[in-house]
Amino acid sequence: MTAPATESPAVSIPTIVIRPSRGWSALNLRELWRYRELIFFLTWRDVMVRYKQTLLGAAWAILKPFMTMVIFYFIFDRLAKVPTDGYPGPIFYFSGLLPWVLIQDGVTKAGNSLVTGANLITKVYFPRLAIPLASVVSGSVDFGLSFVVLLVMMAIYRTEFTLRLLAVPLFMLMALVTALGVGLWLSAMNVTYRDVGHVTPFMVQVWMYASPVVYSANLITNPLLQSLYGLNPAVGVIQGFRWAILGGMEFPGVLVLESVLVSIVLLWGGAMYFRRMERSFADVV
Repeated sequence: MTAPATESPAVSIPTIVIRPSRGWSALNLRELWRYRELIFFLTWRDVMVRYKQTLLGAAWAILKPFMTMVIFYFIFDRLAKVPTDGYPGPIFYFSGLLPWVLIQDGVTKAGNSLVTGANLITKVYFPRLAIPLASVVSGSVDFGLSFVVLLVMMAIYRTEFTLRLLAVPLFMLMALVTALGVGLWLSAMNVTYRDVGHVTPFMVQVWMYASPVVYSANLITNPLLQSLYGLNPAVGVIQGFRWAILGGMEFPGVLVLESVLVSIVLLWGGAMYFRRMERSFADVV
């Protein structure tokens, strides 16, 4: 006689109920964490697509800030004689461009991310926040490549390597938070108002000249004006990054603190606005 077949235990499959967000919904960070592999894939896709079918490939990540540094050096250092706090012009400009390019590219790509990813949004469900987040984080690869060039330049110009370099990841994180905060606002607005996509490049260009990329924030000596200037979140990031790179510079504590606070407010407000508008993305985009 054959033994009776035993029934295999039933496999419980979790049921996911998708409901549109209502009002000012709170962030579901646990759900975002569950889709961390998707975020990694989107980040890697952005990096690969950026340099696909290009002659120089990832070298563009280095050439972009390097060539901009050369232009700034000849215009602002050699011709305009803009003070660089006594540091070599190439090091001064390149150390300001690295965090700025991270912010600039993050804001620009995140602002257009939902529109360019419309096909993905309308076909499958996942946390929409993953798209602008991946667009911002992908800039870290370019930053890392350019930072290696900066270290080589520091060795050439005999700039002292100090323990301050350990603070570089913190200012890099501040730059990413700033870019994501502004990018969330722009990406959500760009779905409804496509004018945002046209205004963003001009806005970013003005923002650069309002930040200490080609000049030092120390040129502003009035304490009140410097405090108001510090409300620009890029100011503390750039000055703090320069402090970590260049020896002898006083730590810009007030500017860094203001930048941290403003960046957190931008990120929180942008995330809340993004969640409020998220329910209409698939219909409008």
